[in-house]
Amino acid sequence: MTDAQWAVVRDALPVPAWMERRGRQPEGFCHRQVLDAVFYVTDNGIKWRAMPADFPAWDRVYAFFRRWRKQGLVGELHDRLRGRVRTAQGRDREPSAGIIDSQSVKASA
Repeated sequence: MTDAQWAVVRDALPVPAWMERRGRQPEGFCHRQVLDAVFYVTDNGIKWRAMPADFPAWDRVYAFFRRWRKQGLVGELHDRLRGRVRTAQGRDREPSAGIIDSQSVKASA
């Protein structure tokens, strides 16, 4: 993730509890490292356990991802970034329609 991309994403992430003096000890990993690891997993289609050693431990990254998904942060981040891309292209922030390819949706029995 470039510095410019991080500047956009950073504000959407929750502030760690220890930084707001709400107790707990400091987290062992920077959120940027965790996001880079999540992007690596999704971009390369690998299993969590197959994450390279350059990233934090896979179970810690997965714990962050699971917590953020449960809090709705993953969806919110997606919506914010989609809105920024659409605005940069001169389109409305929210799409007005969606297309589903019939080959992508399997019919149930």
